[in-house]
Amino acid sequence: MCNDLFSIGPVTIHTYGLFVAIGIIAAYIVTERRGKKLGVDVSHLDSLAFCFVISGFVGSKCLYFLTRIQDILKDPSVVSNLLDGWVVWGGIIGGLIGGYVYCRIHHMDFWQQVDLIIPSVALAQGFGRLGCFFAGCCYGVETHGWWGVVFPEGSLAPAGIPLVPTQLLCSLFDFALFFFLLFLVKKKKDMFEGEVAVWYLMLYCIGRFVIEFYRGDLIRGGLEGLSTSQIISLIMFALAAALLVYLPRRQKALRNK
Repeated sequence: MCNDLFSIGPVTIHTYGLFVAIGIIAAYIVTERRGKKLGVDVSHLDSLAFCFVISGFVGSKCLYFLTRIQDILKDPSVVSNLLDGWVVWGGIIGGLIGGYVYCRIHHMDFWQQVDLIIPSVALAQGFGRLGCFFAGCCYGVETHGWWGVVFPEGSLAPAGIPLVPTQLLCSLFDFALFFFLLFLVKKKKDMFEGEVAVWYLMLYCIGRFVIEFYRGDLIRGGLEGLSTSQIISLIMFALAAALLVYLPRRQKALRNK
């Protein structure tokens, strides 16, 4: 695994950043094509996608700082490091909040837009996790199974120890979730606005909750043996289940007005 691809003067191109960029670009292209095919207004897609990405990065960084609040109290300089330390759930929540605010300001149907965008979020996550693998972050627990991956010196993961490749498991799950959501939209014609987003949340919560048991990197907070991401997964699953009941009723009520 190699996170440093090449350098141009003082600028170093990292594999992690490259895969994140590929994921964002691929997500945008897929979203635009799907929007035109489905007849959804994509005139705001550039601005909306920018809002999702920026608010997602902010949310990811803020949640990371929250998980390290004890370290920050001891050494406030931790906050000055803006290049390392991200939490995916913070990115998802931040992106949804930013997208909601944008849609409210521009009088757009948030649930229609998020249904269009959310499969591509899973696609971007799949590429991002490949970047994690090359960087060695988000690594798994030690294993003696054939699937173990040994990271080299200089990686963020412990070197010379076979570890569960949780980054690849996450990536495979994210790509599978992307294709499932596309299949769902294609096969299910009577979907309510927001249903794709609900399925994404519920399935992502389940997958993330399970994979977290095999994570071996620094515990990111948590209670009763559960990581912060697992606790958030439980909360978001409950919220998604509530939306599964509320959104179709809301849509029916709007139609009857």
